[in-house]
Amino acid sequence: MEFLSSFLPICLYVVAIILLIVLIILGIRMIKILDKVDRVVDNVEDKINSFNGLFGAIDRATDGIATFSNSMFNSISKVINRVINRKKKYKEEDDFYE
Repeated sequence: MEFLSSFLPICLYVVAIILLIVLIILGIRMIKILDKVDRVVDNVEDKINSFNGLFGAIDRATDGIATFSNSMFNSISKVINRVINRKKKYKEEDDFYE
């Protein structure tokens, strides 16, 4: 029994030391992996930022097209409203004369 009471703590200390060493090694590997991931993310960010000018040009082009189409739609709707109002006006005048 005395043997177990002296052997078990030694065994637990050895296992704890091995576990600590394994965790330190895993921590160092994780730090290396995170450094690689950070470099990849920086590289991707640089590549995405290189397209900012292109996206800005596309944005300006779509804004110009939207403005042009809105103005065309407004002018066409005004013409249609004028035609409809003339028809209503002539119809009211015909009703008035009858």
